[in-house]
Amino acid sequence: MFIATLVAEGLTAGQLSEAADRLAGVDCAPESWRWLEEGMAADLPFALQPEAAREALEGAFPAVDIFVQPDQGREKKLLIADMDSTMITVECIDELADYAGIKDQIAAVTEQAMRGELDFAAALDARVALLAGLEESAIDRCLAERVRLSPGAATLVRTMRARGALTILVSGGFTRFADPVGAEIGFERVIANRLVIADARLNGMVEKPIVDSATKETTLVGAAAERGLELRETLAVGDGANDLAMIRRAGLGVAYRAKPIVAAAAGARVDHGDLTALLYAQGIARAEWVTH
Repeated sequence: MFIATLVAEGLTAGQLSEAADRLAGVDCAPESWRWLEEGMAADLPFALQPEAAREALEGAFPAVDIFVQPDQGREKKLLIADMDSTMITVECIDELADYAGIKDQIAAVTEQAMRGELDFAAALDARVALLAGLEESAIDRCLAERVRLSPGAATLVRTMRARGALTILVSGGFTRFADPVGAEIGFERVIANRLVIADARLNGMVEKPIVDSATKETTLVGAAAERGLELRETLAVGDGANDLAMIRRAGLGVAYRAKPIVAAAAGARVDHGDLTALLYAQGIARAEWVTH
């Protein structure tokens, strides 16, 4: 059996009935839908052709996020998450560059890298080099003034961790941001790049090896093996091209408000709701969420 989960503020019974009709129309053999959270999320079980189901439902309902997956094992035991523009609302290197007066220059390169148009490691080295000489204190100011958690991030991580999942934040950004962000959200582990600081200033370098797409994929596979999990028991979420490898390998790979190259390749997308949509996707209703 398979499950199509529909998530949206103001979801209606009429939309769910139409969704069932759409699945019947492509021979997916749908069963009766059921609320996970009335007016917010519902499950629609069906028996056949998950790809046809996804095609029939995605884009059919305005502002509705759709998840199509096997019913068995939908609750995941490992979460690997990106940080910038996923667990937090900003790209830290772009905001840090603003303190050096070069945000537009840096942000243009970041956008290209996240769309997959540039080599990630080379683009990171080039951007950090432009920050040489910036006072170290700008990092703490940026963290306090600019970095905000994405809606639902803490609830997602704390709920999964409380239910026994291993949660790991793996960022192509920097430990000076990722460590406090990971602690605030509740991640069990944090992996990120280390800026080189000399005489209380950035010296324009990042410690090697750089945390990149391969690191994220390796972390997913390694952590699954450590816990004795199959990859189908894992969840990965991110927004940029350097998240693609882990998203493709995970049992539930999710593009969150993602760049087009990522959205097109991911098995599931969150384009409208917040990160708690990933709890509904696992069949976890609001009454079971952990918020603190």
